[in-house]
Parts: sequence; structure tokens; C-alpha cells
Amino acid sequence: MQPPAKVAVTPTASMPADFIWGVSSSGFQSEGGKIASNWDVHKVPEHAYGTSVDFRHRYREDVGLAKQLGANTYRIGINWARVEPEKGKFDAKEMAYYDDLILALKEAGIAPLITLDHFIYPKWVSDQGAWNNPETTTEFVAYSRMIAERYSKDVNLWITFNEAAFYLASEKSSRNLTIKQTLNARDNIVSAHRQVYDVIHQINSKAIVTSNIVWMGDHFGSTFLRWFTNWLFLDHIEDKCDVIAIDYYAADLGKLLKFGKHWMWPSEPPGIYRALKILKKQYPDKPLLIAEIGMSTENGKPRADGLTREDVLRDTVYWTQRAKADGVNIIGYMVWSLTDNYEWGSYTPRFGLYTVNVLTDPTLARIPTAAVPAYQEIIRNHGVATGYLPVLPQ
Repeated sequence: MQPPAKVAVTPTASMPADFIWGVSSSGFQSEGGKIASNWDVHKVPEHAYGTSVDFRHRYREDVGLAKQLGANTYRIGINWARVEPEKGKFDAKEMAYYDDLILALKEAGIAPLITLDHFIYPKWVSDQGAWNNPETTTEFVAYSRMIAERYSKDVNLWITFNEAAFYLASEKSSRNLTIKQTLNARDNIVSAHRQVYDVIHQINSKAIVTSNIVWMGDHFGSTFLRWFTNWLFLDHIEDKCDVIAIDYYAADLGKLLKFGKHWMWPSEPPGIYRALKILKKQYPDKPLLIAEIGMSTENGKPRADGLTREDVLRDTVYWTQRAKADGVNIIGYMVWSLTDNYEWGSYTPRFGLYTVNVLTDPTLARIPTAAVPAYQEIIRNHGVATGYLPVLPQ
């Protein structure tokens, strides 16, 4: 296989006024608190989950930080385990929290993007066989209907399942599923997405509904991984996706698996250009959305490769603008994440525009990184400046 083609590095135009500039998060990773869920049942965290960054009680502060950035969209998660701790019984206090979170975003002039399932479900779902039980599909659809009806006036953007192929891989591992059982769980999740898509559109015909995918890369071997993960999920729901949403962290998943540690993942900003061009060719009639994009450090320390969050931010925005200028219908760019959070077993990987020292700072202060003014400038100018040239090589 030939290496990815070089793309001429030239100045590029700004993004349109309605472009989505946002930040992304998940409920479980940021909210904190003891919630009975599949994570407690099947996972043994490296560190105690604890408060995480306590978004549950500091959400108005974080919404204020997003407003200061100039973000027009904030991806949040509704934690199913939090709102329905017992089968068929919704927690009024927790629903009031999400009500006020949506209100805070509305008051700040920020559009919510709601993720309905970000790898976490209630313990009672786990006890009944999780996604291998078709009742879970029925109950997830009912939960999603309740959320959609409650917030339809204020929410237009929806993700049903976060990174469903990875979700299934996690289910296979944590629940010791056979291949047949994994595919059965897949079928039930596919059914859930398709039904929820229809439910949300019945409630709001103008809603934008999707399920985001992880970009596998365009280097040797990545083509098979893209095919396999699409076969596993996306191919079964493509007709029920209003936009193709991707999470981009590197141009080659194989390198991520080789290096292992998040802060050792090689950040390759030009790869987002190639990803968007490939997706445009594969899904010519679908708009594209970058639902997550970011770079990790080890406890906020400088990276061994010298990369900085602000350089990677500017360069990936540059290549996104290039893709737009070259005919890709890209509608948004959403940074993972506003603050550091719980990275599925550890607080060591730091992705936040704002650092939070969860394990050492009881005040959980939000400390701005140099990427904060960089993103503020990008949003204010609708992209990097016309004369900007990328810092990192192709």
C-alpha cells in the first residue's frame, strides 16, 4: 500500500458563520459520584472514580468556561444509570440536574449535543444480561423517548451510542461474551439506534441524529480495520444517520495500540484532512461532524515528542478548513475535552483545555492551558487566520 499522498500546504479560507465550534464530554467521565452501573460491576479501575471533576455540581462553572471560549455547541452525556437507577423509576432530582444543565446552556447561548449512551448503563440492565437481552433495547428506547420529549425544544443534535464498535469490544471483554453473543448484542444495539432515530424524528423532524465512529486511519492495515468496524455497526445504521460523526486522535490506530499510553499517541493533524476526504468519498450525501478531536499529556507534563496542545489544535483546525475548501461538507469541530476527566480507569491522561488535578487538588480548580486562548482566537476568527501555515509536518 502506498503512503498517504502529500497535500499542498497553502493558506485557506475561514469557516462559515454557522459552523459548529464546540467542546465534548461524557456524563460518567466528568460528573463523579457513586452510581450503580456496569462500570462497577465489570471493571476494576486503576484509581477510585471518586468525584471526577465534579461536573455534577460545577456544570454552571464549566458552561461559563465554554461560553468564554466562544463555543456555540457543548456535547454532554445523559447518564442512563443516573436517571433510571431502578427499572422503570426515574430519579426526579437527577432529572432536575439535567434540566438545569440544559437551561444553563440555553442561557449561555450554547446548543447542547446530547449523547444518550456513552459506554455506561444501569446496574439493573447489567443484571438482566445487558445488550444480550432484547428487553434492554425496549427499555433504552423508552428512556431515550423520555429524554427526547423532555428536551426536544432545546436540543437539535443527538448521538445515540458513542463509538459503538469499541463499545461492543468492551462488552465482549468485560462480560466474557462469545462471538455469537457479541453479534447478538450488536443486533440489539443496532435495533435500539434505528428505533431511537425514528423516535427523535417523530418528536422533532428537524433533529440531527447519529452515532459517532472512531477514525481507524489511512495507513497500512487501517483499511481493513475501517471495513471491519463499519461492518460491525455503521453499515447497519447508515441510513439512520443524518451526519457521519467521527472521533479523531491519530492517523493510524495501529500506532495507538503500539504505544498504548494516551500521551504517547502520535498526533498527526494532516490525517484529519485525509480522513474527511475519504469519508466524503464513502458517504457523498452525508455531512460530516468531528465529534471529538484532541491530544493527551501525562499529568499535564510536556510531551516527549515536543507537541503542544495549542499547536495540534491550530493545525487540525487548519486541515479541517482545507478539507472544507476542497469540497468536504464538514459542519463542525468539537474538542475533547473542555476539562480533564476520568479516562476509564485513570486520571493520568489529560485531554482538557483546562487542567484539573483530581487526585491532588481538593478544590478541583480549572486551570487554563495555552490552548484556551488559542481556541478562543480560532472561534473568534472562524478558524485559523488566512495566512496560517501548519507547524507540524505531514
